[in-house]
Amino acid sequence: MIGLATSFNALCTDFYINQKLALKMDLPTGRETVLDLFDRIRKFRPGMSRFHRYDGELALESAQRDGQYDWVALRQTAARSGTVNPESLADAYQLHRLLLEVAPFYLSISPLDVDYLELMFGFDLEAPGNHDDIVFEALFAESPLGRVVDSNRLVAVDVQPYFTFALDPERKVQVNFEVKTRATESECVEEAPGPSEGRLEEPISVFLSLRPVGPIASVEDLPKIFETLASAAEQFANERVIPHLIMPINKAISSRSR
Repeated sequence: MIGLATSFNALCTDFYINQKLALKMDLPTGRETVLDLFDRIRKFRPGMSRFHRYDGELALESAQRDGQYDWVALRQTAARSGTVNPESLADAYQLHRLLLEVAPFYLSISPLDVDYLELMFGFDLEAPGNHDDIVFEALFAESPLGRVVDSNRLVAVDVQPYFTFALDPERKVQVNFEVKTRATESECVEEAPGPSEGRLEEPISVFLSLRPVGPIASVEDLPKIFETLASAAEQFANERVIPHLIMPINKAISSRSR
């Protein structure tokens, strides 16, 4: 597990694992309810001691240490958790399983209330220049789809592939692959009026997410469902995302910086 997380970190600027438990009804927002839940999480993850209130969200976070940190957040209809640059996949999974085990008790979540559970592996890649052009060169330039356009005469402005597949004929679990590009600092200056001071360049992001479809029988099944999603996510990350998305994009980025 440790080696796997380390290998993911080595291939990108930031690697993170996020989880979302989406609900159909609003979560309780009582002071005692929220604080009791966060205290329970802090008991098992002592480093998570920073409580913040954002716009429409309450969050418990750890301090950042060498780019690594953990967080749990409650929104109106979702309980979410995330680990950024985890030391091991096992350590990241511990936080996500903990939320699934305790949140239904503290937040009165029933099986009927669960909309879906989603697990996401995220890879951020810092890149200079036109991100859309980089992704086009990496993933489409030599493909039949890429030959539809002449990249030497046209400027790429929106190249963000996103596709969804089912893992089984019954379509009980869906897997999503997405590449997200963002405007660089120079492009922001050209497009947006006013000063750009303090604006940071955003990375190219590659997302792998898995989501089961359909109702669940019991909230006690959530940790087991998570284990299934995590196992599939590891396999897809190693066999598909790394060799066919991350590596080609990294190669295209490197070719621009020579």
